[in-house]
Amino acid sequence: MTNYHKISHSFKKFLLLGSMALISVTAIAEDHAANSANVDKDAPIKALDILTSVKNAAPLAVTAPTIEAFTTQSGIKVLLVQTPALPIVDVALRFNAGSARDTELRKDGFGISAMTATMLTQGTKSLDEDDFTKAAETLGIELDSAAYKDMFVVSMRSLSDDEHLLQGAALMAQMLTEPTFDNAILNRNKSRLLVGLKQQKQDPAYLASIAFNQALYGDHPYAHPTSGTLDSVPTIKQADLTKFWQRYLVANNASMAITGKLTLNEAKALAETITKNLPQGKAATKLSEPKPITKSQHIHIPFDSSQTTVVMGQLGNKRATTDSEQQAQTNFTVGNEVLAGGDFNARLMTEVRKNLGYTYGISGGMSPMLTRGPYQISFSTRNDKASDAIAASLKVIDDTLKHGISQSELQLTKDSLKNSFPMSFSSNAAINGTLGMMNFYQLPNDYLANYSKRIDKVNLTSVNQSLKNTLKPEDFLIVTVGKNNPWKSKTADEKTRKK
Repeated sequence: MTNYHKISHSFKKFLLLGSMALISVTAIAEDHAANSANVDKDAPIKALDILTSVKNAAPLAVTAPTIEAFTTQSGIKVLLVQTPALPIVDVALRFNAGSARDTELRKDGFGISAMTATMLTQGTKSLDEDDFTKAAETLGIELDSAAYKDMFVVSMRSLSDDEHLLQGAALMAQMLTEPTFDNAILNRNKSRLLVGLKQQKQDPAYLASIAFNQALYGDHPYAHPTSGTLDSVPTIKQADLTKFWQRYLVANNASMAITGKLTLNEAKALAETITKNLPQGKAATKLSEPKPITKSQHIHIPFDSSQTTVVMGQLGNKRATTDSEQQAQTNFTVGNEVLAGGDFNARLMTEVRKNLGYTYGISGGMSPMLTRGPYQISFSTRNDKASDAIAASLKVIDDTLKHGISQSELQLTKDSLKNSFPMSFSSNAAINGTLGMMNFYQLPNDYLANYSKRIDKVNLTSVNQSLKNTLKPEDFLIVTVGKNNPWKSKTADEKTRKK
């Protein structure tokens, strides 16, 4: 048989098989169409409901990691968790030095803390930018620094053997005590940051968040963005960064978390290596308390988009430190999970997404900080549905505050929170982040160990009372970013209906 005939024969077989496959697919489709009326679409859900092994399963038994505490010679409190499974060590120094301190150095100095964080890893007196980067890469370590509202974090991840860890610690100490804040690099950073800030102006979620914080906090330091503004960034000078570093990156303003494969004595030596040359300095002053909004405000930002972004909320709570405050915070956390949690069981998600189809997702929560952090709910919806979606959301909140949550919702949420709790210490990095948070906010060392106990103490009365005491939807600040102003549209619709 010639090659031509072989190809022709194969092609005919291909056509025949294709025709047979098409007939089979058509037959299957017709059979599916004929029987689709008999399919119980809720069968999978019903099947899950009768899985008693899952439904009646008790929450997982969880053992919190063992926390060891010690203090460096310079007075820095250190929390340690030993995790010998992996040859990795995570170290993080937290300073009470976030963007809330920017204006303490200079009026309208927004962005100073963030720029200081950026430049700590961009050269020291001993190593220029390229040499510093090369040194870190040669050791295979991760060195980072970042500024937030409340805190300034300098961190390192390294292999646990002496060759890598001790040299990495020396490099971390160098970036803390010998930064140069080179003017040429500063100007380059400012140019890049300005480009980024201009691009963020095209993000409706960013615009909504900025407007929400500015309106919620007014003249409080939490009002301004951590990265700075288009007006403030060009004014940042080398002297500002030096002053910030000298004032806030000091021993009396620091706390440390260490996690990894090392002993207590090795952790103590590591902490001393990193912090021994830090100046003592002074602790940061206490932040002022923000003034709560006394009546509802509606803010609209025009934005050419088919969607309207919505952020609504109020002033929330500060970070709880005492036992009673932590229990009250837990009560609210459980209640808010039922109301505005991120899963599909939450009331807002069920009503606004599933039942009404106004959005793909809606959720909200509290962000406690050194002073009162925000409570906010966020979602996006079609422009023509914005006012209805806002009204529906507020109605769900009002109904929940009026009638409370149910016992079944409470139990489901308590079990869910207890079962997901191990995720907060499921890795070295997760443990280190949790330790750092505890140390920074001066939480007791048994905070993790008592988590499940606090959940167990939550009851229906305490949850519903906590929601009522905390949330004031009638006074919510509501920010919308979209093509149409929902408030004007709503007024126009009401006039049309009256006619």
